[in-house]
Amino acid sequence: MVAPTRLTWICHAATAATRRAAFPADEAIDDKGRAAARAIAGQIGAYDKVLVAPERRALQTAECLGLQAAVDPELRDGHYGRWTGRSLSELGETEPEGLALWLADPRVAPHGGESLVETVRRAAAWLDRHAREGARLIAVSHPAIVRAAIVHALQAPVDSFWRIDVPPLSRTRMSHDGRGWKVTIAGNGEK
Repeated sequence: MVAPTRLTWICHAATAATRRAAFPADEAIDDKGRAAARAIAGQIGAYDKVLVAPERRALQTAECLGLQAAVDPELRDGHYGRWTGRSLSELGETEPEGLALWLADPRVAPHGGESLVETVRRAAAWLDRHAREGARLIAVSHPAIVRAAIVHALQAPVDSFWRIDVPPLSRTRMSHDGRGWKVTIAGNGEK
């Protein structure tokens, strides 16, 4: 019998883009996010390996948590094309049709980046590669990637992506017993 894989997703700490509901660029975590990450550093638990997305906000979160992490490019955030750095409210004013289409149809990417279907597919491939590892893993990544992983683990329709809230510093635990993923939501996240 193979040992189960235990995976803890940690969403990166808050950034200026997080706080203004904007599509993120490669920005740093803010001072409040840094303090919140340091405050929970001792609550992570045991692990064998830590993987982190390549963006600065994920790397800084891992550092503030005291985690020595290997960069995994597959944990990168979704690609938002020309919407990067722009807020949802701004897009609601300047590109309301494109925003509405993107929110309604997970197959489209009116911003010229990655569609939700592509993001979920990428997260699913990552999960499937690590399913039978038999280790305790930590992955520090982004709300979109954690949502996509949950959608895949639950075998839910892609449009359920929008029904999942992943706040900064939240922890989502998953385990794989050789048959499938089980999801446990844990931790309070950043307030």
